[in-house]
Amino acid sequence: MKMEKKKVIVIGAGPAGLSTAYELLKRNNNYTVKVLEKSNAIGGISQTINDNGNRMDIGGHRFFSKDKTVMDMWNEILFPQGAPSKDEVMLGLIRDWDPNGRDPEKEDDVMLVRRRVSRIYFRKKFFDYPMSLNFSTIKNMGLFTTMIVGLSYLKSVFFKRKETNLENFYINRFGKKLYRMFFESYTEKVWGIHPEKLSADWGGQRVKGVSIRAVIKDALLKIFKMKNKTKETSLIEEYFYPKYGPGQFWEKMAKLVDENGNGEVVKGAELVKIITNNDRVTGVKYKLNGKTVEEKADYVVSSMPLNELIDALDEKNDEILRIAHCLCFRDFITLGVLVDKIRLKNETTFPTVNGIIPDCWIYVQDKNVKLGRIQIFNNWSPYMVKDFPEKIWIGLEYFCNEGDGLWNMPSEDFKNMAVGELENIGFIEKGAVVHYHQEKIKKAYCSYSGSYPEIAALKNRLLEYGGLYCVGRNGQHRYNNMDHSTLTGIEAVKCILNPSLDNSVIWDVNTEKAYHETKN
Repeated sequence: MKMEKKKVIVIGAGPAGLSTAYELLKRNNNYTVKVLEKSNAIGGISQTINDNGNRMDIGGHRFFSKDKTVMDMWNEILFPQGAPSKDEVMLGLIRDWDPNGRDPEKEDDVMLVRRRVSRIYFRKKFFDYPMSLNFSTIKNMGLFTTMIVGLSYLKSVFFKRKETNLENFYINRFGKKLYRMFFESYTEKVWGIHPEKLSADWGGQRVKGVSIRAVIKDALLKIFKMKNKTKETSLIEEYFYPKYGPGQFWEKMAKLVDENGNGEVVKGAELVKIITNNDRVTGVKYKLNGKTVEEKADYVVSSMPLNELIDALDEKNDEILRIAHCLCFRDFITLGVLVDKIRLKNETTFPTVNGIIPDCWIYVQDKNVKLGRIQIFNNWSPYMVKDFPEKIWIGLEYFCNEGDGLWNMPSEDFKNMAVGELENIGFIEKGAVVHYHQEKIKKAYCSYSGSYPEIAALKNRLLEYGGLYCVGRNGQHRYNNMDHSTLTGIEAVKCILNPSLDNSVIWDVNTEKAYHETKN
């Protein structure tokens, strides 16, 4: 008698959901997996928007992980780079290409190797991100300010603050002066509230191991030409990136799930209810093409926001409902602008086509503008820009709340405001923009405010549901990177295949003390 296959429903076709589906189908053919995606896009906030050949990465997503399992999975989907990319050909750059790799000038399914350059733009000057101790930094700050920064840091060494909030976390690692210069206003811009009202957990997960001490150590090792075996956070100098942006990767993974006889990705499917019996998952209801569909399920893997998940479970506990509904999110608007040129010149040692600045990300530390961060897509991948290298394709990133003034601003007015800010900070000349495209993303960031300090109670309640697994950024209300989200999916698969495992291991991802991009 043929054994009936167990059914897994995955909510969300972002990195966590797709990684769950792909990994389970690869490891065991006794399961069927259906991925329900509410939108018509693949990849969640890791999707890539194609605007008539100009591609936009929502937020900027580097493919790098210290976890070998994650890297192995990623390497299964796209081929490594085996020859120079378009810009590298133009610059005559030579490196040790992967002998088993592919030529991005001839093939599309290629994972490029890219140089990371991220800087802070403060008072119309560039500073390394994270801060580095070099002549340029001292010159830009001035000797007097540099001395004040040093004294401020020394004070923070001997007079540690209790890390009851994000402000104290930053001051303990950088001193008050540097915190005020480079962290306070930007953090408030991102989250909409002052760092003193944010949990220190956010800093613990995003800047682990990064401090003035780490900056000094890295500078000394470079002076004496010694290898830093504990290279921190953004001191990592290269990353992998799909030829056509992160969305290309997740779309390829979704295709592989669809092509597996036991897998399916359904777009436009909005979850309505998770059916349970005595706290055990038994099925789901979802809307598709105007109809309500009900399906049985042995397991449900959810990457949807926790407040929506609690509602879908029809939770009755008033305290759990309060915690879930008081979780806060930050929404996101990105504006792609196409220009012929920018005002800023490349004064670094990194060669670039047509001498544009080499940055992938630029953090805008200017209190007078709402603009938070700038992406230069030419530098992520030359294939992101239709008319490369004649045009420069820039992403302007704004953080907001759904329904506020920025969110509700008409598209043309928003463009005029954003372009005006870009002109005011000296980035472009007036009239430089020849085209623009706007995208709005709801619940892009999980805020470490509101009821976040009580999230343990919510997590413990969810762990009581049999057959339910929470994965990904919104699925755990945690500021996970792509590798973390991928890893939560892999851990969920382990729990499905081995029921004796404690499901809490999925929630343990991204709670280690060492930074996630520190390579072992």
